[in-house]
This record gives sequence, C-alpha cells and structure tokens, in this order.
Amino acid sequence: MRGVRLSFFHMLKIVMQDKMLFAALMSPIFAGIAIHFGVPVAEKLLIQETGLTAVLTPYYGLFDIFFASLTPVMFCFIASMVVLEENDEHIDSYLFITGLGKKGYFVSRMVLPAFLAFLITVILLPVVSLTALSCVEIILLSLAGSLQGIVIALLIITISSNKLEGMAVTKLASLMIFGAVAPFFVPSPIDLCVFFLPSFWMGKAAAEGKPVVMLLSVFAAVIWMIIVKRKYDRKL
Repeated sequence: MRGVRLSFFHMLKIVMQDKMLFAALMSPIFAGIAIHFGVPVAEKLLIQETGLTAVLTPYYGLFDIFFASLTPVMFCFIASMVVLEENDEHIDSYLFITGLGKKGYFVSRMVLPAFLAFLITVILLPVVSLTALSCVEIILLSLAGSLQGIVIALLIITISSNKLEGMAVTKLASLMIFGAVAPFFVPSPIDLCVFFLPSFWMGKAAAEGKPVVMLLSVFAAVIWMIIVKRKYDRKL
C-alpha cells in the first residue's frame, strides 16, 4: 500500500509540473462555475429572445450529467497521459519489477484518480447542479461517471502509442459521454441504438426521472472495463 501511495503522489508531482495537465486538473471547477451561473443566465436571455416559457430548463439534468462525467474524464485523462509518458520512457517496466508491481501501478494510475474524482464530484455536484438531486442520485451519478472515466483512460492507453496520439484519441474516446444526449432528443426505442454506452443510462435515468436506471450505467461501465482492461494488460 505504501508503494501505491508513493506512486500516486509521484504522479501528482508530475501533474503539478506540467501546465497542460494542471489546467486539466483545475478545469472541472471552472466548468462547474460556468454551468451553475452561466446556464441560468443563458436561459433567461433565450426566453426573452424566443418568447418561450422554457428553452434550456428541460435539459438541466443533462448539464448535471455532463458535469458528473467531466471530473472523472479529466482526472483519468491526466492519468492516461502520465502512463503513456512513462511507457515512452520505459519507466513503467522498472516500476513493474519493484514491490509496486503491475496491479499496484494500475491502482495508483487508474483507480486512485477515479476514486479522487468520485469524491470531488460528490462534493461539487450538489453545489453546481441545476436540478434538485437526492443523495442517492449524486452518489450514482458520481460512481457511474468515475467508472466511465476509467474506461475512457484505458481506451486512450490501449489505442495510443504515445502522448501525441493519446491527445487525439482522447477526443474520440470522450464522445462516450454524449450517449446521455440520446434519451433527451431521440425517441424511444430508437435511442436504444447506443444502449452499450454507460452515459446513455445516465441520460435515461435523468430523462425519465428514475434514478434506479443509473445502475445499468454502472453495469455497462464495468463490462466495458473488463473488456478494455484485458487489452490494457496485453499491451503492458
């Protein structure tokens, strides 16, 4: 456990020294402020311009989902960049033969960042959310978002061979979070075309007001994780 802790803090040190990664670390805070204050202002302006009674209000739950997904995605993106850099420099090979091992390395680079993102999301989501979320909804959204973040990070690492490719792949892998849009804009049962995306069930739960549906998001993320983790292990 001590090796995992030291490895995690070493990664944090790398992040603090890299301006791009540090900016990514801080981005969820600024995004939360923008959503919490900016979206209601935009809603008032749009109502004035269109004369409608509501424009963005029906999609406030979607904004909450995006924020719940953002922190884990950014934290796990940071971790994936560090992993790719260590792979380029063959540092990971040396770490594998220490007491840390491959399992400890995975925990320090993937599990702990996702767990930290979960805690931060649980704290920030009630503050910046645009809808009234229960404790159960907050926990489920944060958990589903964190597991989805691990999946995206594993996809980035598995597909990419270096940091440059990793940044390009990130843009594609991050599209996973847009599965949440389908239940809001695509009629059922056509929206089920993207049922395999964890974010789809997050959107389904918000659109239908059924938090229990979010458990399917957790289940889908676990299935994705098992599949992609095998590819990750083979690459290592």
